[in-house]
Amino acid sequence: MVLQTRAFRLHPSLRKTIRRSCLSDQIRIRMDHDFPAVIAACATSPRPGQQGTWIVESMQSAYLELHRAGLAHSVETWIDGELAGGLYCVAIRGAVFGESMFHRQSDASKIALAALVAFCLDRGIEQIDCQQNTRHLASLGAAEMPRRLFLQRVQRALVQPPVKWEFDPIYWNHLINFRPAGL
Repeated sequence: MVLQTRAFRLHPSLRKTIRRSCLSDQIRIRMDHDFPAVIAACATSPRPGQQGTWIVESMQSAYLELHRAGLAHSVETWIDGELAGGLYCVAIRGAVFGESMFHRQSDASKIALAALVAFCLDRGIEQIDCQQNTRHLASLGAAEMPRRLFLQRVQRALVQPPVKWEFDPIYWNHLINFRPAGL
């Protein structure tokens, strides 16, 4: 599944949470602040219907190397000074490939995803490869895409200028007043 950033569906309850908490500094979004903790949390998060994880120690080491090389990034939701949820992705210029998410508190991973979308909208990044086909991702606007079209868009994204991975709360404006395409 691929999430077109302009098609992201910010559900009313999450919009309210972002307005109330993120804009008041109760919840902070950080990027690449604690990448090792994010990947470790993703590796140890229980997943309904799954036993074990694909994020084994050797995979974690590989992603840590990608992070050190500036190619893997974390988007972190911090609540009251604690890492409450987040995600990590691989990004090459404007091509973003979501890898895994976790949450320790309700909505914390969704807030991180919304922050990633807001960041991408600010940077002109058109899509996020979600890889997994889930009802949850579909409810947020992700959809299947023909391989040929996906590869064309990735090629276009690879010629964009490099992206500086820092989050500014002003990016929320891309979502708070934003209506998805087609609605």
